[in-house]
Amino acid sequence: MKDVNVIFLILALVAEIIGTIGGFGSSVFFVPLGNFYFDFHSVLGLTAIFHVSSNLSKIFLFKKGLDKKLLLTIGAPAVVFVIVGGLLSKYVVSASLEIILGVFLVGFSLFFLIKRKVSFSPNKKNALVGGAFSGFSAGLLGTGGAIRGLTMAAFNLEKSVFIATSAFIDFMIDLSRTFVYYNNGYIHNHDLKYVPFLLVIGLLGSFIGKKILVYIPQSKFRRLSLFFILIIGIVTIVQLFIKS
Repeated sequence: MKDVNVIFLILALVAEIIGTIGGFGSSVFFVPLGNFYFDFHSVLGLTAIFHVSSNLSKIFLFKKGLDKKLLLTIGAPAVVFVIVGGLLSKYVVSASLEIILGVFLVGFSLFFLIKRKVSFSPNKKNALVGGAFSGFSAGLLGTGGAIRGLTMAAFNLEKSVFIATSAFIDFMIDLSRTFVYYNNGYIHNHDLKYVPFLLVIGLLGSFIGKKILVYIPQSKFRRLSLFFILIIGIVTIVQLFIKS
């Protein structure tokens, strides 16, 4: 445990639990929290590795079936555009990416806290657009689960099928961007000491999240998750102004 930040690991566990229950995925919490401890590009690299384990755990724990149609219509464009976003992230200053992330989190959470009943029509066009946008956001900013979750919610999937399908799509996204981030130089040797801990946290957090999910209505926790996202987004923006 030498030179390993235990507080960061605890926050990663909390992010995984909340991400599992809220349906947004842990990256929407993990990325801004990670920015307090690492540079933005390092956070992108760690997020991709962390999510591979996290999503494999969800696929195993919620293995009641996958929606193959959504795997194709949402997953295929997501994988293509996560590569595009990951490649573009190399040419954008990390401080600018953090600002975009903060504004995105605040804007996203406020919009859906105010417009609670907003939804997408469950058609092929929206599935393709939602998948592309979520993949691009995941590659560029490190998080796209919130957009994908919102898109998939339109199809009224049973809870375990929703999580399993979303996790499988996320797994394909993370596997793709891991190679892109590695090629970009985002995965550093001095950060690899966190990988074994994050792999365990991915499994443990998904397991705890599944147990809690039984007792908490999705609609109520969705609002709580959005509130957390709002706070993290505000803190991210304030932190940037303090640094400058």
